[in-house]
Amino acid sequence: MIEESFQAAKSQVGLDHYQCRTWTAWHRFARLAMIALAILVIAVTEHRPDRMDPRRDAYVALSVGELRRLITAAHQPDNNGYTAAIRWSWWRRRHQATARRSHYKRRDLATNP
Repeated sequence: MIEESFQAAKSQVGLDHYQCRTWTAWHRFARLAMIALAILVIAVTEHRPDRMDPRRDAYVALSVGELRRLITAAHQPDNNGYTAAIRWSWWRRRHQATARRSHYKRRDLATNP
């Protein structure tokens, strides 16, 4: 579990991109990276659809990486880039939900002929 957390921190918030010489500087950098990851995880957890929501099967839940890409796109000077990123995110999440439903349907047919 710890290794998975470090891997997520390295890939999502750049925990392995430090260039520090002192322990204090590295400790501050690592603390900021872990806080950023915690904020992303909390935001994704709060965004998950409710079980009673009829649209919950229409889209795959937002992931940490997806949220990070959307935040990065929001900070670009070109507003069209953010709009395109939002549309791409909705399309990709809808496409993944369709693929997941098809996979489960095919798997159920194979186990229950």
